[in-house]
Order: sequence, then C-alpha cells, then structure tokens
Amino acid sequence: MREEVIKIYDEIIAANPNFDRKGKTMPYTSANGHMFSQVNKDGELGIRLSKTDTSTFDVQYGAQPFLSYGAIMREYVRIPQTLLDDKQKLGYYLQKGFEYVMSLPPK
Repeated sequence: MREEVIKIYDEIIAANPNFDRKGKTMPYTSANGHMFSQVNKDGELGIRLSKTDTSTFDVQYGAQPFLSYGAIMREYVRIPQTLLDDKQKLGYYLQKGFEYVMSLPPK
C-alpha cells in the first residue's frame, strides 16, 4: 500500500514543475523553507493547507488529522483513498499546499 501511495505521489510531483520530491525513506515536498506534503511510515499522504482550503477540503472529504512519527501535524490533512484515485484533484490540493507555504515568511 505504501509503495502505491508513493508511486501516485511521485506521479503528481513529476507533473508540476513547482514540486521537487525530497527524502529517500520519508518522501516530502517543501518550498520557501516549509514542508507542505509528506508520506508517513503508514503510507498515508498529508498535505498542508491554509485554513480556508482546509475548510473546503473538510466539506468535500472530511479533514482527518495527519500523523507523522506519532505526532499530529498542524495544518495538515490526511488524504483519503478516494482522493488518491483522482490524480487531477490531488494535484490541485498539492498545488494549494505549495501556494500556502509560499505565502508564509521564508524560513
């Protein structure tokens, strides 16, 4: 399952020039010094979204907390299987995560 999630994640990242996959064992993306997506050890994908985008996401998919190393990642939503099957929509939310971290002060 984890390998399948990583394969989908890599496809979405490869399709957008704004994204650069990092991490060998724990794949993630970052921009402006802020991480905005990650695949955890359990094979779950989390995307960091603004409060507005999280609210929209919650209405459509139900915003579930995303855990990494046993801790809840603030501002992240866990991506449900139904969204993993919709690569276009998944790419949209990954772009939203990128835009959000680009709006933050650089680290």
